[in-house]
Amino acid sequence: MNFEKTTEKESHYNHLEKMTIKEIITNINNEDQTVPKAVEKALPQIETLIKVIVEKLQSGGRLFYIGAGTSGRLGILDASECPPTFGVPHDLVIGIIAGGDAAIRKAVENAEDSTNQGWKDLEQYKISKKDVVVGIAASGTTPYVVHTLKRCNIENIVTGCITCNKNSPLSLTSQYPIEVIVGPEFLTGSSRMKAGTAQKLVLNMITTTVMIQLGHVKGNRMVDMQLSNNKLVDRGIKMIMEELNIPLATAESLLKQYKSVRLSIENGRKQQNR
Repeated sequence: MNFEKTTEKESHYNHLEKMTIKEIITNINNEDQTVPKAVEKALPQIETLIKVIVEKLQSGGRLFYIGAGTSGRLGILDASECPPTFGVPHDLVIGIIAGGDAAIRKAVENAEDSTNQGWKDLEQYKISKKDVVVGIAASGTTPYVVHTLKRCNIENIVTGCITCNKNSPLSLTSQYPIEVIVGPEFLTGSSRMKAGTAQKLVLNMITTTVMIQLGHVKGNRMVDMQLSNNKLVDRGIKMIMEELNIPLATAESLLKQYKSVRLSIENGRKQQNR
């Protein structure tokens, strides 16, 4: 199969340093508007991977994201937001980045070039056949990610990926590839831009859909969210008020008693039906 790094191709724009601020941001915005259309073309691939993830998590498995640089950070971001948003354990969705946690804030030299460190990183979590590993790499060539998925395949662990190049080594290694072809970046080779945006959109789809399928959403509400600050407590109270059609004080009382929006609604409804 032919493989061309479209993410590394020359930008459609030149002499960026001669553009006005308005010209720069207008052109970036024009390019950004192409990303959702690219994601739309990948929806069948996204759906297929999500179905597999749901099955694995329903059977007691976990979802791992593994990547380097921007891709690794995006995976960690998505994983870290699942517990507060959906009330799930911190070890259900796990993000791993080449170079370890230090690489979240600061680039770690040569970390993405390792061909065996990714598997070592997964082994720390006692990775097993029950789990799913999704490699994230805009280029689809990052050794840390590609070789980790190769080892996962050998160990009969389900593999998926999110990449922005067609027929990349990562796509060909992954059992369930997602390819979002966004084309050249406004700033040549800066895949934190359109490619990063595309990856974030796909990650949003994956975990939101998975959590809905696992029952962590009621109607359109985050009924299992962690009540970790005043804003979320207020949101929880409003959910209870609207769901049960009760006054503020009653909703506050229920939430204070049950410490959970879901449990407050369930028990409040039982009280109404007595």
